Amino acid sequence: MKKVLISPSLMCMDLLKFKEQIEFLDQHVDYFHIDIMDGHYVPNLTLSPFFVQQVNRIATKPLDCHLMVTKPENYIDDLARAGADMITLHVETISGQAFRLFDKINNLGMKIGLIFNPETSLESAKYYLHKVDKVTVLTVDPGFAGQSFIPEMLQKIEELKQYRQQQQLNYQIEIDGSCNPSTFQSLLNSGADVLIVGSSGLFNNDPDIVKAWQVMQDAINAVCWK
Repeated sequence: MKKVLISPSLMCMDLLKFKEQIEFLDQHVDYFHIDIMDGHYVPNLTLSPFFVQQVNRIATKPLDCHLMVTKPENYIDDLARAGADMITLHVETISGQAFRLFDKINNLGMKIGLIFNPETSLESAKYYLHKVDKVTVLTVDPGFAGQSFIPEMLQKIEELKQYRQQQQLNYQIEIDGSCNPSTFQSLLNSGADVLIVGSSGLFNNDPDIVKAWQVMQDAINAVCWK
């Protein structure tokens, strides 16, 4: 059975149970996914380097910071100081500075993630895919939780898997958006390695995070053992 890596989206957690949920999840997850939005690249404002710092006080698993911001270069130093382990950048925001940003992130001791909006082609990033540790496919439009899954993205996942094999690369393939029992099967069959679980995949399963996790795990196991 293929091991499925799990990264809970902390913008979807119950902030009234912050310590309880982080402590439990830290025993089970592979990453923590932290969305940082600037109200400009996407209309929402969510988490921040300060939030990352608070999670870092409790968590031992890697903190992956997804920058949905117009100027990612303005956040990297603060996130490094806050304890981020990986910075995930949008292809659409790094044109003209991708290689400089990658060098800066690596020099600060962090790993590099790259994320594609649904309409962005893999071709636009082929010259630096070999430099990243993780590639994320957005299967919904960026900025809002609870959207409908975009099935055309299954082809993009398959293309990423084929390209990785052809070029002998090592990046993980991660999925962000609508990862839940209705999509687990198709995502894993297409080549996903990491699932970002939010409201529909984890936190809305049950108010008790232990029960919510078990519901999610049962759904994934049912798919993996088919």
